[in-house]
Amino acid sequence: MLKASHLLQEPRNDVCRELMSMRGPRFVRHLALGLALSAGATVASAQTPATPPAESAVPAAAPVPEYRISRGDKLRIEVYKDEYLSQSVQVRPDGRITLPLIGDLAASGLTAVQLRDRIGTSLKEYVSNPVVTVIVVEATDPVVYVMGEVNNPGSIPIRGPLTVLQALAVAGGFKEFADTNGIRILRRGPDGTRVETIRFHYKDAIKDDGQVIYLREGDTVVVP
Repeated sequence: MLKASHLLQEPRNDVCRELMSMRGPRFVRHLALGLALSAGATVASAQTPATPPAESAVPAAAPVPEYRISRGDKLRIEVYKDEYLSQSVQVRPDGRITLPLIGDLAASGLTAVQLRDRIGTSLKEYVSNPVVTVIVVEATDPVVYVMGEVNNPGSIPIRGPLTVLQALAVAGGFKEFADTNGIRILRRGPDGTRVETIRFHYKDAIKDDGQVIYLREGDTVVVP
């Protein structure tokens, strides 16, 4: 049998010295036990699943606002099992449409669901439990208007949030004698009637804490 001194060349601690002092079967049993425990610890360490890294929080996507009908949009109005009431219409410049039995109805600024409900409510006087569907067949960009003492007056399409300052920049800026503190925004309702007049002071708006006004479809910016 090999001596312990042949297996452990340089004992460096008390455990090694104790093994060196053993002889015969006792040494073999202790050595085998130590190797088994060491192997078991290694296997257990290898099998212990690593803690997965914490997943970074992903912010939820902002909800997309529902489309609102604009002047010039082409719509298909379907009334279930009624070909006479089903119509293809275009929203007029005043924001309204005309349907059989109902007549004129405001559509601009409404979602397709809101218009569907209004048509259904209006038809209940003539049809029992009307089932209405509103489809936007062709959408047009809503516009605002800039007029008066600007270099390029006219209509500006709204393809996203648009402030008064941005609209004035698209319109080419002011002419020499423009009254920049007398600007007015004429805001109209869905039926085309004017709802309010908003005063806009350019010199105050360009300050760091200046008021930011977002334009809506059909707004008219007047620069005197």
